[in-house]
Amino acid sequence: MKLQARVARALAVLVLLLGATVVWNVSSNPITATAAEPLQSLVPVPVSVQAVSGAAHTLGATTKIYTAPAAHGVGDYLAGLLKPSTGYPFPVEDTTGTPTDGIALLLSGAPTTVGDQGYQLGVTTAAITIRANTAAGLFAGVQTLRQLLPGKVDSATPQTGPWTVPGANITDYPRFQHRGAMLDVARHFHPVATVKRYLDQLALYKVNYFHLHLTDDQGWRIVIDSWPRLATHGGSTQVGGGPGGYYTKAQYQEIVAHAAARHITVIPEVDLPGHTNAALASYAELNCNGVAPALRTDIAVGYSSLCVGKDVTYKFVEDVIREIAEITPGPYFHIGGDEASATTDQDYQTFMNKTLPLVAKYGKKAMGWHEFIKTTTDTSAVPQYWGTTTSNAIVQAAAARGAKVLMSPANKAYLDMKYNSSTPLGLSWAGFIEVQDAYNWNPGTHLSGVPESAVRGVEAPLWTETIVTPAHIDFMAFPRLAVISELGWSPWSTHNWDAFKVRLGAQAPRWTALGVNFYRSAQVPWDNGGTSTGTTTTTTSGVPSGGWAPWITYPIDVTVTFDGVAYKCRQPHTSQPGWEPPNVPALWQRA
Repeated sequence: MKLQARVARALAVLVLLLGATVVWNVSSNPITATAAEPLQSLVPVPVSVQAVSGAAHTLGATTKIYTAPAAHGVGDYLAGLLKPSTGYPFPVEDTTGTPTDGIALLLSGAPTTVGDQGYQLGVTTAAITIRANTAAGLFAGVQTLRQLLPGKVDSATPQTGPWTVPGANITDYPRFQHRGAMLDVARHFHPVATVKRYLDQLALYKVNYFHLHLTDDQGWRIVIDSWPRLATHGGSTQVGGGPGGYYTKAQYQEIVAHAAARHITVIPEVDLPGHTNAALASYAELNCNGVAPALRTDIAVGYSSLCVGKDVTYKFVEDVIREIAEITPGPYFHIGGDEASATTDQDYQTFMNKTLPLVAKYGKKAMGWHEFIKTTTDTSAVPQYWGTTTSNAIVQAAAARGAKVLMSPANKAYLDMKYNSSTPLGLSWAGFIEVQDAYNWNPGTHLSGVPESAVRGVEAPLWTETIVTPAHIDFMAFPRLAVISELGWSPWSTHNWDAFKVRLGAQAPRWTALGVNFYRSAQVPWDNGGTSTGTTTTTTSGVPSGGWAPWITYPIDVTVTFDGVAYKCRQPHTSQPGWEPPNVPALWQRA
């Protein structure tokens, strides 16, 4: 998303992905690192970490998890994480006391300074104790505990221990209340299993809001009972063609429940009044001329608009808001509002004057891309800033009135932007965003006239014009999702690239265990378990023969062998150690 200037560039990207040949080359070796000490490798970095010598705690076959009764679900979640790799049973028992062994998750004794989302974590030889004021705080503490264990603890198959946690006292709480990630399922549809997988990844980095972009010109992705063709017709395609898809209400609720179990609140988005071609194609009466346009599979923007002057438009809008609000327990409903180039300013104001009260009617607070905030003085409405500049009069005025701004500057936080000119996926209309670029900005001072007190938090959107598979999501989101999570959670006083890149590099074994196909940026000293990648810098040309190797640019249709199996390249890309070609069918298919 955003800006019509993206279109020409994105079309070129799609052509490349569909079959252009590229020049062979071998990239420079990445920086490598030895295994990091756990207390020095946490992302996001806690407010306070104190090492305690001689107090390490080792989990064993008899370790129990004790929970405050109101936090039993957090204990079950932790046990579910630890069982597959360790093979230990980790029984979960309720307690009202202070256990002296095992792992204790307690809703008592935490200082008020950690608030509703923070925690205290103490590790001794006898026990591990996490204290918080809420179950959400305990869940955040569990994610820190998870990172204090070896990365292979996140493996889905049995691994060899020991499972030792260093002695420590940690006190931690977030800088901003809102730390979000967005997934666009409209440009390319992503099924429930893919969304759940992404939610699991978000939880590790203390993300607590999930923005689900459900509708756009290229597809409508949720059933609306009173307007059934929205899903069956409007959801029948996607960018580049293909079957598209949509969620039933039960499937949407399954996503919401999966998120809630990870203390993540879902924010549904229905983009209005523009970005509505899928709806306009589904119902002719929503068009001013009464004629339904064809479905679109391109990535153009800014050409569609609901008919602002028709009463049926607001029946449609109310039905959609009502039906989605009924199955969304979270407090927010995102109404989009961006790139409404086909709607006059007067009509845009009229539309919002009628639509925003409908959001409130069904018990939700309005959120939208920052353009919409010019139409209201309601300070509970949340503008999401996606611009590429560091000043915006509309947002500044809203902040001055008391509105809280969600920061998602496209040239810093958009996960669909290419890392550099040679990365195979993504767009570049907002520029390239390497890992250090994603890190080097301050959400609290980024926008002039919007002080930190007026910033609600940060969100990392992932638009999917070029994102088709779970492996594609991984490659674009990681490591930058972890970068944005640190900006949202950790104190600004800890902000230091040289220190952060080491902690970020230490995430590699965990991502490998989780099967995350991350981008191995050359800016980061990746922890390879104390070994180097074993690659050398060479130059080659033409089509290489023989087996697959890392750090080579493969063109489409080239055939290589890997572990005795022949694979054909599906799209041009630079290979990465341990990433492929087993990653079928994202980049390779069996020849």
